[in-house]
Amino acid sequence: MPTVISIANEKGGVGKTDLSINLASCLAQEGKKILLIDLDPQANATRYLLDEECALTSANLLTDSVVSIYDTAIQTQVQGLSLVPGSKALSAAQLHLAGDPDMQFKLKRKLRFLTKHYEYILIDTPPSLGVLTINALTASNFVIVPLQTHYFALYGISDLMETVEKLKHEINPDLELLGIALTMYDKRTRISREVEAMAEERFDGKLFATRIPLCVRAAESPSHHKPVTMYAPASSVAQSYRILTQELLQCLKGCEIIL
Repeated sequence: MPTVISIANEKGGVGKTDLSINLASCLAQEGKKILLIDLDPQANATRYLLDEECALTSANLLTDSVVSIYDTAIQTQVQGLSLVPGSKALSAAQLHLAGDPDMQFKLKRKLRFLTKHYEYILIDTPPSLGVLTINALTASNFVIVPLQTHYFALYGISDLMETVEKLKHEINPDLELLGIALTMYDKRTRISREVEAMAEERFDGKLFATRIPLCVRAAESPSHHKPVTMYAPASSVAQSYRILTQELLQCLKGCEIIL
């Protein structure tokens, strides 16, 4: 089975989709076979990577028993990176699943049938702790939390942490917090430095050393349907994503040694 990693934060605008896409891209550029699943009704990851409409999306994957990962996955322009696209139909899918007693296991059951096609699966989740995020976390081995270096973003993580612990004890004992990534970091500002210091104190041992900086190149890359690591490979933000990817792989290797 591939390693499944959810990128989650119930707060919007924290760089979650950018983190999902660029980690997936960097892993693919390392020669790994990667699948990115867009579970956000806003489908920003899908619009970021694709310039086309998709007949089948992650909404079909969750609600139609005969639709498989292989039916929905689309090869992106990043070699080695496939995408299960999202769509606004995920909003209706949430309502459809709400009355299903097994609603949290829908994605996990679809991933169960994967063999050796992918080494890593990353899931871009919506900015909420609803049915879609619960599906992602139930199916995951690990969760990465992007933390925007703004004051209130620091306090928005507590509900997610409680949900992760509850799911770990009640549904998915394999779920672990892999790390917290500081995003939109600007070392020139006092608030970024203060949030960094508070995060280091509060999340000691779980905070990635790499900081993802604010960069105009990252804002430009979606319009070109390319990860910033391809659009502006020499930029500081692209370099940070590459370093974070190496840190991620080291963390995963450490987890394998412990297991």
